[in-house]
Amino acid sequence: QVQLVESGGGLVQAGGSLRLSCAASGTVVSFTSMAWYRQGLGKQRELVARITGGGSTNYADSVKGRFTISRDNVKTTVYLQMNSLKPEDTAVYYCNAMIVTNDYWGQGTQVTVSS
Repeated sequence: QVQLVESGGGLVQAGGSLRLSCAASGTVVSFTSMAWYRQGLGKQRELVARITGGGSTNYADSVKGRFTISRDNVKTTVYLQMNSLKPEDTAVYYCNAMIVTNDYWGQGTQVTVSS
């Protein structure tokens, strides 16, 4: 069993920055990938950024150049550095981890960007 715990959300003004963290614990061997998703009010959950076990990354077009996904050397903590935040980035951000085909989710952390 894998547990994911997010932290780092909060309220920030437009143009500001936040850094989200997601720490994995439990029976962790190696992840196929770790990712951040977000879900705004009344919207579907969408992929924000993903990092594979090999270190490859991909981003939603809406955050390219502003957000950076990274992980620690032990590969059990993933980060999302969010710069130049916009009001439309307001959402609950969820950490996701995949081990082969098994999917794990964190509880979510709220990010609110005021204009």
